[in-house]
Amino acid sequence: MSTPLDRTLTYRLHQLHKLTDADSQSAYPEQTGLSMSDGRCLTTIGTFEPLSVKELAEKANLNKGQASRAAQALVDQGLVLKADHPGDGRGVVLTLLPAGRKVFERAMAMVAQRNQDIFGCLNAKEQASLSAMFDRLITHARPGVATEARRS
Repeated sequence: MSTPLDRTLTYRLHQLHKLTDADSQSAYPEQTGLSMSDGRCLTTIGTFEPLSVKELAEKANLNKGQASRAAQALVDQGLVLKADHPGDGRGVVLTLLPAGRKVFERAMAMVAQRNQDIFGCLNAKEQASLSAMFDRLITHARPGVATEARRS
């Protein structure tokens, strides 16, 4: 017998994503002055800087065009510096400017609070277990990994 749709992992992950994203849509502008997509790009740049636009796209789960537009919007707002890549004459690197660092700190505080709101129903041990399971699932879902696992 197959698993009912509402008991599948993918269905429940999507449901949790939709429930939490709805709150994040309003939280980002209220607490950072940025749209949710610009806020997510800013937090990605601040966490992993310096980043190329390609790396921003990969880390923020965007296509390169979306990442490029978001990076330019953050540059235009005076939050991010876009400088020539020292090793690639065609590429650029993105880093936070002082104003961007201030917004980044507010955004990360909001992210921490959102995580607590969502996962606060779990105790510390459960949160650590869930985090480890997510790490395994993400690694397994990466292109090529799940295909290789099915072959063996």
